[in-house]
Amino acid sequence: MTNGNWYDAVVVGAGFGGLASALELSRRGARVALCEALNYHGGCASTFRRQGYAFESGATLFSGLSEEQLFGQWIRQHHLDVTVDWLDPLVELRTPDLRLHVSRDRERFLAQLCALPDAPVRGLRDFFALQQQVANALWPLFDDPSLLPPLDVRALLRHAARSLSYAPLVRWMGRPLGAVLERFGLPRFSPLRTYLDALCQITVQCSAAEAEAPFALAAMDYYWRGTGHVRGGIGNLASALAGAISSLGGEVLLANRVKALSPVPGGWRVSARRGELLARHVVANVLPQGMMRLLDLPPERQPSHLRALAGRVSEGWGAVMLYLVVRAPEGASPSAHHLELVQDERSPFVEGNHLFASISGEADTGRAPEGHRTLTVSTHVPLSALASRPGEEQARLVSTIQDRMREGLERLAPEWMEEVRHAMTASPRTFERFTRREGGAVGGVPRRAGLHHYRTPSPRPVLDGLWLVGDSVFPGQSTLATALGGVRTAARIATVR
Repeated sequence: MTNGNWYDAVVVGAGFGGLASALELSRRGARVALCEALNYHGGCASTFRRQGYAFESGATLFSGLSEEQLFGQWIRQHHLDVTVDWLDPLVELRTPDLRLHVSRDRERFLAQLCALPDAPVRGLRDFFALQQQVANALWPLFDDPSLLPPLDVRALLRHAARSLSYAPLVRWMGRPLGAVLERFGLPRFSPLRTYLDALCQITVQCSAAEAEAPFALAAMDYYWRGTGHVRGGIGNLASALAGAISSLGGEVLLANRVKALSPVPGGWRVSARRGELLARHVVANVLPQGMMRLLDLPPERQPSHLRALAGRVSEGWGAVMLYLVVRAPEGASPSAHHLELVQDERSPFVEGNHLFASISGEADTGRAPEGHRTLTVSTHVPLSALASRPGEEQARLVSTIQDRMREGLERLAPEWMEEVRHAMTASPRTFERFTRREGGAVGGVPRRAGLHHYRTPSPRPVLDGLWLVGDSVFPGQSTLATALGGVRTAARIATVR
């Protein structure tokens, strides 16, 4: 690390938004330093080690891995040593009365729903036809980053040519997915409603009844858009991207926590654990609360839109986790797989009632002893429920949630609980230590219905030369979306350098 020499950009945080920004800026010839507080990459999408075991920090699946999509392109273009396993089924949804296998084949999944007792087949097929129209309009924006802002003339012309495909979105903008279900006579078909509530809770971070319809309809295609398992853990992809940044001349500085950001003539001073850096631009892969902490300004001087965004994040969720090492049950599939468990379909899908479990595979060597698997199990708790309680009451709430999580696993996935070799719990505070995620928050801003989601359709600076990336800002949730936001933020910076 150099003192007194200017960087074109310093990136704070090696989550996928920060990795993408640093990679794209380095590819464009910028002098870049990437500072990460932890000694591993990936942020909320990382793989960390404790007591000889390796766990995914969060239980989830990752899209964008097909050859033509962003991560797939990077794997190919930068010759990354990353192997993707294409799982089928991708997820098994279990309730006390239902088993749904989410196949890689969309039609097979729809046929499974239509074959259930009393299924409203016509309504289901019409609903999924609309859903596919919306997904086909929106997913190409993720497949080709140049279609996202900032837009040049060529991109605008391509959008004009696609204008008819956007028509199905207009009717439903600002309206909840629940209204779409009403339109097709589906709100009382509980298997679909359970599936959508579970899916929406982990993608758009709210229930189907309140989710912004176009976002939720597009999110329903998540499992069919290059979704797979990175062998060895998603941290392997994050580390490989950091290696690509280094090969392009960028500096990757692990265990180098950034303490403060201060404006100076011509740019910013970045005060970090291992010294100071000067940069014309700073890209921070943090929550808005983290940006406010780094700026260390009195409340009246904090940018108003940053304070507003922090308030919207605080309306979202914290992560309560279980990290388990278990003996694989007799006859278990050798591949990695994922379980989504709902104990009571009539209750909110939070606080241990709804669980998502990511289970490692035999090919994920080094993560657990032979014959064993690691399980990362997560559930949501409202950040407001924690903030309104003193410390001891917070601890009791988290402990109660973790007890309910264990009950859910014993009840709905008993085969995976027969022999638990190692167990580690994590409250939102613990999750913050594992990921450097302020408050242990997950998922960014809940996408509840409203036209406000469309008011900031491009990267914009917090202050001159200071940028925010991640799941709380454009274009939103998911590892793929945060990476795309990083790429487009880098493109915006390139126009003002």
